[in-house]
Amino acid sequence: HVPPKKVKSEQAPVHEVVLTGDDVDLDKLPALFTWPKDGGSFFNLGLTHTKHPETGIRNLGLYRLQRHDKRTIGMHWQIHKDSRNHYQVAAKRGERLPVAIAFGAPPAVTYASTAPLPGDIDEYLFAGFIQGKRIEMVDCKTVPLQVPANAEVVIEGWLEPGEMLPEGPFGDHTGFYTPQEPFPALTIDCVTMRKRPLIQSIVVGRPPTEDGPLGRATERFFLPLLKIIVPDIVDYHLPEAGGFHNCAIVSIDKKYPKHAQKVMSAIWGAHMMSLTKLIVVVDSDCDVHDLHEVAWRALGNTDYARDLTVAEGPVDHLDHASYQQFWGGKAGIDATEKWPEEGYTRDGGWPDMVESDPETAAKVDRRWKEYGL
Repeated sequence: HVPPKKVKSEQAPVHEVVLTGDDVDLDKLPALFTWPKDGGSFFNLGLTHTKHPETGIRNLGLYRLQRHDKRTIGMHWQIHKDSRNHYQVAAKRGERLPVAIAFGAPPAVTYASTAPLPGDIDEYLFAGFIQGKRIEMVDCKTVPLQVPANAEVVIEGWLEPGEMLPEGPFGDHTGFYTPQEPFPALTIDCVTMRKRPLIQSIVVGRPPTEDGPLGRATERFFLPLLKIIVPDIVDYHLPEAGGFHNCAIVSIDKKYPKHAQKVMSAIWGAHMMSLTKLIVVVDSDCDVHDLHEVAWRALGNTDYARDLTVAEGPVDHLDHASYQQFWGGKAGIDATEKWPEEGYTRDGGWPDMVESDPETAAKVDRRWKEYGL
């Protein structure tokens, strides 16, 4: 059984201490000032809870949180995120939005907050599946939301329509500073915590950094789901150097001409994979996790006049390379073996690949390692 279950307030460690009104002071909670040009101190591992004002479906997301003062936090909700949609729906209705942010939740919950799940799938159901048992939840004190009963700290508040403050700059996981922009400002009315809480955080910056394993977990967890949407895929890899979402290396069992281009189009239409800027498609005999092997095929064995697909579409809110925000150029490289039906007219088709003798190859590899290469 994996759905979350509710417990009473007196059974929740996160309700051992309850602070409201003037007793709320976010300056007493440790926040990180990581990079020289950061616009302030940030809570980097707070799990944000909201629910859709009309459907009541909840969302759990991981967003950076700038501490503006002792009772105000900036909500960095990017344009493609479900929580931003909740806020916009509430604002159009002239309603304020309840928000709860949990720190120090069970690891499965923290991971689930980063997972690119469809909006109608409950992150707590997913977390229970990962953890192998139900997540215990408790009602918040001042907002109509539930949070993990075993969290370390929870802050609760309301977002008023149109209440915005400048947020950032922030040294992001892209390796560049996200520029300052206006984002919703949350007023905190209540803080609950354990008697001796431990605040979790994370340091982000130019890859590789601490969030690398989270991206790798997402890659592996969501391969079966992606294969349901795009069954042509054998395996895929999201390199950390590409910020995971910017590049996808995909292997397929090629069955017909221009199969690679069909897969590119399918990926660009698959939920958050739509933000992918570069797709490299290789044959199934290529290990997508061996970047040297992928580069050998994509760099040396392609004709870019025919094998390169260029398109435009949505890009990540944080993308700094696009010439305008939110959309930009994309490319797909067909690094599969080319067929005569695809216009490959040279006599005899593609030449046979040189196959190394395994024993000789092993000797060469050992010698390279002796030289530290």
